[in-house]
Amino acid sequence: MKLTVLGFYGGYPANGVGTSSYILSSGEFHLLLDCGSGALLKLETHMDPLALDAVLLSHYHHDHTADLGVLQYYWQLHEARPNVAVLPIYGPTSDPLNFGSLTWPHASEGHGYSDTQPVNIGPFAVTFMLTHHPVPAYAMRITEKSSGKVLVFTADTAYFEGLVDFAKGADTLLTDTNFFNDKTGTKWHMTSGESGHLAMATGATQLILTHLPQTGDLNQLVAEAQAAAPACRVERAFADQVFDI
Repeated sequence: MKLTVLGFYGGYPANGVGTSSYILSSGEFHLLLDCGSGALLKLETHMDPLALDAVLLSHYHHDHTADLGVLQYYWQLHEARPNVAVLPIYGPTSDPLNFGSLTWPHASEGHGYSDTQPVNIGPFAVTFMLTHHPVPAYAMRITEKSSGKVLVFTADTAYFEGLVDFAKGADTLLTDTNFFNDKTGTKWHMTSGESGHLAMATGATQLILTHLPQTGDLNQLVAEAQAAAPACRVERAFADQVFDI
């Protein structure tokens, strides 16, 4: 199982890099995990967008879905589809208006999920947990069925203790880390130290920081997370980087 980073910023693209989007691959199966701003252009540098097998969305904030519409247009306007005739897009049904937009004629078909409704997407078994965010957003526990390897993607969330049980025993944590440790006031995203604490509490082997801020020293962000998780390998997302899970 491999994770390829397409974009890693939260909120808006910056410095030539887009917002949250990743390719999760198992063998020849390719799952697009979120589809933020700039995702389609970056995806085209890695693979034919028509060779995608499915898309999985954590929630419907624009920094996670901005390029979904143009991806649907791409599919509608091209015919060579090697794997599936219509692109399956998995999204939460708790937001029915946005869920309805996942189905587009001759392009895509929406498939719903909830925190009580696990799904199987090709080689992956996925369970969900509602996070602490202003709109319904879902953390994902993604298990590669052939190997048993586990990736937990927190999606967008403030830190809360329920994440620990959900992510226990994950091989890799991909965490929303939008803030440095000195963040004060209301937080709808995690700090670097909270991401590190989560990695330590769950026994994760690898922590990948993503949904990063556009300003500040991101090496400091990694150092703060590493200080909270001395037994874990801590890295941050870079565009085009490929991680083994």
